[in-house]
Amino acid sequence: MSSEEITIATWNVNSIKARLAHLVKWLDSFKPDVVALQELKTTEEGFPGLEIQAAGYHWAMAGQKSYNGVALLSKDPIELLEEALPGDEKDEQARYIEGRTSGLRVGAIYLPNGNPADSEKFPYKLAWMERLQHHAKSLLASEEPVLLCGDYNVIPEPEDCYDPAAWTGDALFRPESRAALRRLIYLGYTDAFRAFHSEPHRYSFWDYQGGAWQNDLGIRIDHLLLSPQAADRLRDSGIDREPRGWQKASDHTPVWCRLAAA
Repeated sequence: MSSEEITIATWNVNSIKARLAHLVKWLDSFKPDVVALQELKTTEEGFPGLEIQAAGYHWAMAGQKSYNGVALLSKDPIELLEEALPGDEKDEQARYIEGRTSGLRVGAIYLPNGNPADSEKFPYKLAWMERLQHHAKSLLASEEPVLLCGDYNVIPEPEDCYDPAAWTGDALFRPESRAALRRLIYLGYTDAFRAFHSEPHRYSFWDYQGGAWQNDLGIRIDHLLLSPQAADRLRDSGIDREPRGWQKASDHTPVWCRLAAA
């Protein structure tokens, strides 16, 4: 990677306390410029800010005890813009944070899972996605380079899943979820990974059960969506599978893209 590029990544760490050593190791080796983290499972008091700073990163986070939680890390200072997804002041779940850093406007997203699909959790997921669509549309009006990065908990297409039939009826693969993600992309956003990779069966999540990692039984649910101003600078993208193979790993692995520097 040259100094004329900037690397942005997203990673659901599935507890930052449990995965701190992995995170620091990965930051040191992969050296991303900006990172969106999800599923911190801690409040700000429990966030390892000193360790993150020692690794060379500024940070901003929105958390809650034991559940959810999102953060932005950056080698450059972060101007905090949003600590929650606009549109529902009563929503107390820590699932969105947005900041301006390194000349980019970056949102970290932990979209609701929505399961069981026959419970109130699925309508909440769809309502959350509708709020995200409205906000994403307003961000396009800014004409800034915008990246909406995170665990979307949506499998976009059958080729993003090891066995589509096994996921029929699941909230991650329900037609309503997939349609909501398409509506978001059709606003004018680019799926950074698919811009460079058309091959099927490339995954970002493998369950802990049933030998999913060992047998590559995964799904692609972690996405980087780029506004036209960011997509014009897109130079590369990928999925870093290595951290998923570490001992006591998160069930997700980092997804990244590189942009030409402004």
